[in-house]
Amino acid sequence: MVERVNKPKPPTLSSTPGLPPQATVTFSDDNSRVVAELPTGESVEVLLYGATVISWKDASGNEKLWLSDAAKLDGSKAVRGGIPVVFPVFGTAPTHPQTKDLPQHGFARTSRWEFLGKSTSESTADNNTSANNEPTVKLDFGLSSGSPGLDPLAHAHWPFRFNLIYSVTLNPSSLTTSIVATNDGAEPFECQVLMHTYLRVNDITAIEIHGLSNASYTDKVDAGAAKTQTTTPLTITGETDRVYAPVEEAVTVAEQGRPKYRVTRDNLSNVVVWNPWTDKAQSIADFEPKDGFKKMLCVEPGAVGSWQAVEAGDAFEGAQTITLL
Repeated sequence: MVERVNKPKPPTLSSTPGLPPQATVTFSDDNSRVVAELPTGESVEVLLYGATVISWKDASGNEKLWLSDAAKLDGSKAVRGGIPVVFPVFGTAPTHPQTKDLPQHGFARTSRWEFLGKSTSESTADNNTSANNEPTVKLDFGLSSGSPGLDPLAHAHWPFRFNLIYSVTLNPSSLTTSIVATNDGAEPFECQVLMHTYLRVNDITAIEIHGLSNASYTDKVDAGAAKTQTTTPLTITGETDRVYAPVEEAVTVAEQGRPKYRVTRDNLSNVVVWNPWTDKAQSIADFEPKDGFKKMLCVEPGAVGSWQAVEAGDAFEGAQTITLL
């Protein structure tokens, strides 16, 4: 039999006669990223390096995440923008025995993850994202202590057996990212988890952040001082780097007085709010354009206020859902 030279590739998820249109999932030519698109037009793009979400667009093609113009997407450096995955340490922890020698934000964002597969709303009918019969696609990614793409620094400085499953779920009105960190070894480990979400905004000076009333926080711009959010809503008027422990499970970002995003946490007790403002942006080599701080706001759900102890055979799970308002 003669093989067709230019045989077309079918979509990863194709339409079946008699069934509603389904999502399509495709790979880039160099297999470095996965793109999922709903039949209604929304899309999400995930780089296998770091399992980093680098794009999320609504049905009209409007981008919802901020990505630096100088972001490295070739696996040479953690991505500046999108949604990098932070594990097993937030920032650096020089006094924590298990993670003191790891680079900033750990190794999950600097490892190449494996694409484990996809599912659609028809096969995840019990998922609350499909409760309104909206089309949904879920992408699963994996990283473990035995992964060939694991950052060598992990082997050298974090000798624990682990398995991470990271899922990215897209529907017309929201994006959910969730992580399950399992301890596959005989020894307990401690970890921190964070989803370093860069939201795209039109004007940072017109932003209000609701849902932080009376929340305690650590002010990293003020030498780590412990404070309480006494004014509400929060506005951004200069460099901001705060680790909140909110009482409310959702934070709402409004622009020009109109709600824009709602970020809901599941088993993640903290929210980091970050914007580098003028001077800090100038000092970050891969932050471009330098006035890009005007167009972005990091609202980062995580479990970073303390260490999460994961016993042998146990797992830590956490998730965020970003809803368009």
